[in-house]
Amino acid sequence: MAGSGDFSSSCRSSFVSNFTCLFDNVSTPGGGAALTAQLFCDEVESINAKLTDVTGAVDTSFLLFSAYMVFLMQAGFAMLCAGSCRAKNTMNILLTNIVDSASSAIVFYLFGFAFSSDAPDDNGFIGGSYFALHGYIRKEMWVFQWALAATAAGIASGSIAERTKFSGYLTYSTFLTGFVYQVVVHWVWSTNGWLSTAREVGGRLFGTGMIDFGGSGVVHITGGLAGLWGTLIEGPRLGRFGPHVTKVTRMQMSCSERMFGAAERLGSRVHGSGGVPPEFRGHSVVLVVLGTLLLWFGWYGFNPGSASYITNGRAATVSRVATTTTLAGAAAGVTTLFVKKMQKGHWSVQDICNGLLGGLVAVKLPTNGTEAPVK
Repeated sequence: MAGSGDFSSSCRSSFVSNFTCLFDNVSTPGGGAALTAQLFCDEVESINAKLTDVTGAVDTSFLLFSAYMVFLMQAGFAMLCAGSCRAKNTMNILLTNIVDSASSAIVFYLFGFAFSSDAPDDNGFIGGSYFALHGYIRKEMWVFQWALAATAAGIASGSIAERTKFSGYLTYSTFLTGFVYQVVVHWVWSTNGWLSTAREVGGRLFGTGMIDFGGSGVVHITGGLAGLWGTLIEGPRLGRFGPHVTKVTRMQMSCSERMFGAAERLGSRVHGSGGVPPEFRGHSVVLVVLGTLLLWFGWYGFNPGSASYITNGRAATVSRVATTTTLAGAAAGVTTLFVKKMQKGHWSVQDICNGLLGGLVAVKLPTNGTEAPVK
């Protein structure tokens, strides 16, 4: 508020003094219209320059605060994963989430951002500009994009929880955030990417390109597929289907067993016909709910922040994005809660958490082009 008051008082004093001079010149013989017009134009240009600075500051602040909210999702991932796993693996889960943030920042600064860059001389597959941010001015955009990259790694970490050595996960996370994710970002969000809707050279795929406003495909499908491959390679957790299921047995499982109905088929081998092994339940529902709420809060930086700026008529889009984000998560959570109640016969807080997160992910792609049903 102090800055706004200083700006108003400075503008007012300058305006009054210059227009006092302007009318003095008009009333003075020989003052002339030319001098009057010049004084008026100088005042308008001065005001315009100050408004431009304010607009830039507002947009920069909007993007930075959106980045901070997206980064808070790392705390959500940490709580959600820790609560969903057994107590003995809590320290490992928390360590991997911290490492996601720290290692991704380093590799994203050195070369990750360059691979996703949007420079005129980049090709359609991968970027090659701004290594270590050399020559790049918009540091606020780098912070926002780094928060998205760390999120992609956080998505994958939950898929391979309780079954990965830390050294292996560190390599996996670094490669994902430093190279794999960045290439996909360049494909979709760069003006040179072969999937981009804004592609300027070579034409767009199917005439339109891939529309992804908030990162439903770029961030979540990339992180999800990385987690899926990690799960397929590593197989189920030790003891998940009985003490006799060794690592060799897991490696011998077919791909279909890993993906579809593995519990029923493998469970019957270990526990007898029709035997299904018990689930590995998480040790803290409190952490699951806390993590879900933190993630939901972070989504208000993720989706609206994808607009990149809020001035010049963009505020209406940002507001619509926030509204559709809220309704999608709420509707999916409540729907899942009731569907699961009909299936299992009892209410479950974990069901509504899973449904809510699924709805928030699903709406990210079209969230800027979806009108809220209630106006």
